[in-house]
Amino acid sequence: MKFTGIGLVIVAAICWGISGGIADILMNKGWDPIVISLYRGAVGFICFFVWFLLRFKQNRGISTRIWIWSLLAGVGVAGNFTFYFLSIQASSVAIAATLMYTAPVFVLLISFLLRIERSTWFKWSCITGVLLGIILLTGAYNTESISVSLVGMAAGLAAGLSYALFIFGFKNASSHGKPRTTLSIAFFSFCFILFLFTDKGESAAVLASKDLGLFLLLGLLGAGLSFLVYVIGIRKTTPANASMVAMVEPVTASLFGVLVIGDHLNLIQVLGMAVILVTITVLSVKQSN
Repeated sequence: MKFTGIGLVIVAAICWGISGGIADILMNKGWDPIVISLYRGAVGFICFFVWFLLRFKQNRGISTRIWIWSLLAGVGVAGNFTFYFLSIQASSVAIAATLMYTAPVFVLLISFLLRIERSTWFKWSCITGVLLGIILLTGAYNTESISVSLVGMAAGLAAGLSYALFIFGFKNASSHGKPRTTLSIAFFSFCFILFLFTDKGESAAVLASKDLGLFLLLGLLGAGLSFLVYVIGIRKTTPANASMVAMVEPVTASLFGVLVIGDHLNLIQVLGMAVILVTITVLSVKQSN
């Protein structure tokens, strides 16, 4: 049972990693990151809403708390998808995916502020390790030849912060209701938010474009299928194991970027990526125990 859960989480992480590469391909074709994000979330919403309807009799009695936390999760995932794609556009898939996985550090800092977590030397050493990794990954140690633009770095970290917001919202909403209900409400709010900011003409043009298949594939792999598989998998394994194997996403994204798109990373950037991923894994495992 445990290995089935781990396998499903790995499948979800691989899907998320590939989705970053697909988004990069679409952006290279001239599509706007917000439009790409909207379609990723919209396809996901359709999948979750169908799941919700299939179990409609079990979804009665949606409380106000579920609505509030689910809407917050929707804001988080809208920011996560959009900032992640903006970071890819300004840097690369590998760098954007790694910066996004700084989310546990943001969760920890927010927990400190809300007095949910107790400050310890171990936690601060993990935060320091992640900051060191970011400096190596982005080349911030040499301001004259920084390898990642400030926009790419800021968007990647904003994606991580948004991911942390989604984690908080989804975790609290799921404690009061079913994941299918939470995901349906969250992705509905996601679609509503991005629809306000997206280019309506470009969004409509997607439907008649030859790239429509890529948009649908992105939505299925990056939201619909992956989130469903992850929710099922997380129930069959421990949070510690899920945290470790979820790191397959930035690795998959990096390999996709290097092998398919042609991205390049120097040795120091690879070292910085390794420092971030190892530190986040250690922190996540320690927090789950």
